[in-house]
Amino acid sequence: MASSDITQRPLEEREIELEVLNNDATAVPSITAPIHTDTRQERRDATEEEIKTLRHVVDNIPTPVWIALFVGAAERFTYFGITAPWQNYMQNSLDDAAVPGALGLGQSTATNIYNAFYLFSFLTPLPFAIVSDVWLGRYKTLWISVIMYIIGCVVMVATSVPNSLQHGAGVGGLATAMVLIGLGSGGVKAVISPFIGDQYTPLVPQLLVRKSGERVVADRTLTIQYIYNVFYWFTNIAGLSLVATTYLEKTRGFWAAFLLPTLFFWVAVLLLLIWMKAFVKLPPQGNVLPMAAKTLLYASRNHFSLDAAKPAYQYEKFGKSVPWDDHFIAEMKRGLIGCRVLFSFSIFYLCINQMSNNLVSQAGQMELHGIPNDTYQAINPIVCIVLGPIIQKLLYPFLQRRKIPFGPIARMTVSFITMAAAMACAAGVQHLIYNAGPCYDAPLRCPASDGGKIPNSINVWIQTPIYFLLSLAEIFGFVSLSEYSYTKAPKNLRAVVQALRQVTAGVGSALGMALSPLAADPKVLYLYVGLAAAMMTSAPFFWAIFKKYDKMEEELNMLDAAGGKPDETKKQEA
Repeated sequence: MASSDITQRPLEEREIELEVLNNDATAVPSITAPIHTDTRQERRDATEEEIKTLRHVVDNIPTPVWIALFVGAAERFTYFGITAPWQNYMQNSLDDAAVPGALGLGQSTATNIYNAFYLFSFLTPLPFAIVSDVWLGRYKTLWISVIMYIIGCVVMVATSVPNSLQHGAGVGGLATAMVLIGLGSGGVKAVISPFIGDQYTPLVPQLLVRKSGERVVADRTLTIQYIYNVFYWFTNIAGLSLVATTYLEKTRGFWAAFLLPTLFFWVAVLLLLIWMKAFVKLPPQGNVLPMAAKTLLYASRNHFSLDAAKPAYQYEKFGKSVPWDDHFIAEMKRGLIGCRVLFSFSIFYLCINQMSNNLVSQAGQMELHGIPNDTYQAINPIVCIVLGPIIQKLLYPFLQRRKIPFGPIARMTVSFITMAAAMACAAGVQHLIYNAGPCYDAPLRCPASDGGKIPNSINVWIQTPIYFLLSLAEIFGFVSLSEYSYTKAPKNLRAVVQALRQVTAGVGSALGMALSPLAADPKVLYLYVGLAAAMMTSAPFFWAIFKKYDKMEEELNMLDAAGGKPDETKKQEA
């Protein structure tokens, strides 16, 4: 898109050209670290010739971007820190000798409640996204979400102190906290990602002169990509909060485990207050949902062809004038492709959810060597932090140099296969547990366990390959899905489509609830085998259905450039 076109676009129509970690192999100029040059040096809009010939680099990152990144990471720190001890909190009783506990609900019930929370928290982003895009804007919606989040955390802390548990406040407090935290996290997930992008305001590629005298172009697309890569790493680092909270759970009690992430979130609240005036607060974009619904209605009346919703067709056939143009129809077609890909991830999400419930319980059946059973899931963010740069800096450039295509659909297909391997590995570990004494297929429940104190004689570190494979699947799958669902969505519905991704995750949680009777010994082995088979079976079908869109990737993404000009510019060209 020409730089002159970008400058004419109104503020509310700005687009975030988001390419998260899994950047397509056809990407443009190489990425360097952000430029930290003297801002008093030459900085101006780059010309077309300079954009074509000079090296493209990442721009300086404004302070509000870093603050927004920290707020997003703080929410993830709090979320992982609060929810990591929940499986033990719900499943085990206060007098459990082997692992910490509070409510004593059992594994199956605890897993069912966990999946219900996931379902709820994955459904809540959609109404928040609509409220944000149509009425309140992202900043106000973020504040409402944060307030509910904080209240939920406070309730969790207050009802988990020993005195509250002894007086029967545990179950009611957990239910209240889950509702508030589910609402708060849903609202934050709906708005934080686009809110971060809003804070980087330059729309036009900038010419910068470095101290060495080299002239470079500060590229918006590369800068946005860098910002979201940082966000990805921040959230993975924040995920390590579960290490601290699970140790506090074991050594000090659940109230201390819940208090730490609650206090940390207050830091984010203070930063939101301090930097209130510095944040970019874009106004709501208006309600295009009725217009989108009408196009789908018109298409359904004509063999589900969106071409039947085009203005020319509606005018010729029915004499109707419609408020959209051909470009909006093209965006809707592309958006439906993204939604079809999106809804293929339901079982994938169900598999990922095993980290927070059944794999925690699995660890509790093995020799822990003094480490809390719910700490081992920290292997996941650690592996993501290590593998991410290797994949980004080594694998993708290697494939690009050899012109080996590895588009988002191919990456997601690989993630399905990797997830199948992870679930097969989990089944293998469960089989080893059932073949080890003293309790075999009734871990911690036979007389030889000394009242649940003696686990089966197998080392918990045997779970490591499971988390390695889960992390690999997450990098190839979730990050590619984030990119795909964002770039394929109509520009005025991007928050809504991102929220639909959470709805897909909610479907995975609903499946988990339906399968919760299998989350008990010895039936949990069949659950892992079934999930492995489902993922391995779905991988070739996914590839066969969607592989053609990898070949169309550049064409689909060019819709934004083709439709980004305001009406006045289009009239001049006509």
